[in-house]
Amino acid sequence: MTVELDQPATAAPEAGRSRRRRWLLPVVVALLLGQMAAAMVTTAVQQTPTIDEPVYVGTAVTYLEQHSVRYNPEHPPLGKLLMAAGLAFARPHLDPGFRGDQSQLGRHVLYEAGNDPYELMFLARLPMIVLTLLAGLVVFAFARDLTNAAGGVLALALYAFSPDVITHGSLATLDVPAIAFLLTSVWLTWRARARPLLYLPLAAVALGAALATRMSVLPAVPVIMVLGAVAVLSRRPREAWRPPVAAAGIAVAAVAVVWLSYLAVDPWLRWVPPTGLPAVHGVRGVLIDWLPVPQSYRDGMRIQFGLEDAPWSGFLFGRHYQGSLWYYLPTALLVKTPLGMLVLWVAGAATMLALPRLRVAAAYVLVLPAVLLAVAMTGARDFGTRYAIFMPMFLAVAAAAVLLLRWRWAHVAAAVLAVSVAVSSLRTFPYYLPYSNEAFGGPPKTHLRLHDSNVDWGQDLGRLADRLRERYPGEPVWLVYKGAGVPSAYGIHARNPLGAQTTDVHGLVVISDSSIAKATGTLAELIRTSGAPIDEVGHSITIYRRP
Repeated sequence: MTVELDQPATAAPEAGRSRRRRWLLPVVVALLLGQMAAAMVTTAVQQTPTIDEPVYVGTAVTYLEQHSVRYNPEHPPLGKLLMAAGLAFARPHLDPGFRGDQSQLGRHVLYEAGNDPYELMFLARLPMIVLTLLAGLVVFAFARDLTNAAGGVLALALYAFSPDVITHGSLATLDVPAIAFLLTSVWLTWRARARPLLYLPLAAVALGAALATRMSVLPAVPVIMVLGAVAVLSRRPREAWRPPVAAAGIAVAAVAVVWLSYLAVDPWLRWVPPTGLPAVHGVRGVLIDWLPVPQSYRDGMRIQFGLEDAPWSGFLFGRHYQGSLWYYLPTALLVKTPLGMLVLWVAGAATMLALPRLRVAAAYVLVLPAVLLAVAMTGARDFGTRYAIFMPMFLAVAAAAVLLLRWRWAHVAAAVLAVSVAVSSLRTFPYYLPYSNEAFGGPPKTHLRLHDSNVDWGQDLGRLADRLRERYPGEPVWLVYKGAGVPSAYGIHARNPLGAQTTDVHGLVVISDSSIAKATGTLAELIRTSGAPIDEVGHSITIYRRP
């Protein structure tokens, strides 16, 4: 009788602790995603259009108004369709008689057609923010599947505090959405090892969504086809015909999603190739001709290859150079990734390769980012870590593996490193775009190492307007701005010093840091003779005063 009375008393505390643990996990996940949402919404509200965004926003409006894919064909339509879903709430106006290129289209929609540029930009960015948060749940679920709940939390923490993911996840651009779909496809392919009939079709749809968002993910197609075949083989090793059928099915379903994205914009697939379309020969030309995708997709690939063949210049650690450097992206990632995150990336990848139980998973988590990084390193445009945004997304999952080490202090070390990442990220709020880690001087010093979308992408025009109004009212302003915004739309009335004699330039001289990085001729002389800077805005725009 005594035993029967003691049993409930012992079980009750255990049940209570179990219930608390069940509630604690969703609370932690909600807190991590909540701070990420707050960071992204804040930056989305405060930042004016970056260089690429007006083109995408203008194109999205034409999807709503004209159902045409003639603008911005170098990128597939799905990402811009998501932006259009947000823009629909503003009912943007587009002059039916507008004639111009895609850059002029973006300027027209935001500044000339009577729309509110702040409202349009926020509504275009909002679907991207939502998608980025949903991708955080995929990171958590993928890492938890490979390790445990603590591993899922660690991976989500790295993702949610990543300055690069916060930056580009809060913009109306295509980099994060494409990789979010791709990561989802890989996760579903991993899950297909247990239930291929359920998860492989979903993985194919996610892959198709990535292809329908950005063409740079095309190298992922054969990788995911192989991973899908491996997943089926692990489930039914004696049925040799199933893996190739699964791989082919993934490809067919993915291509179908691409077609559907174009049909969603224009059910009649009206397409007139633009004039001056680059000719692409060799292997690339054969690839374009044989891909079973809409003609506008193939012509978009021709434009992309033409851009790769164009002459570009870069900037790295104070050096302005022509062409591209193969080591640019790894170096930029070293500068712009929190130090604790770098350590956890390396430790997690090494652990996945070292532990027998994770070696198969390493093929799913590590191979694809390695392939994409190798391809991106051969690119001609050294413009920013956004071209490698897959690194903080995939390697957050890999980092969770460190919690499976039998080393006594593994959990403590991982927690300390994760906290250091959070502190470094929070310290840069709300200036996530120009982030660099403490080893390279932090955000104020990023412009000395890198340029373009690493630090100054035109995002601080609104902040500049506020600074000039608050600190320098009435002073003459000379402006060299690298961006897509229109200064006068934000109350900035400035002249261009590059059209005047240096000796005639007096007052405030305001220069985007990307322009400073590549300054030559008149601009270089103007900077040299302007003395020390008197102010800076958002770590991306420098202000001088010339008497």
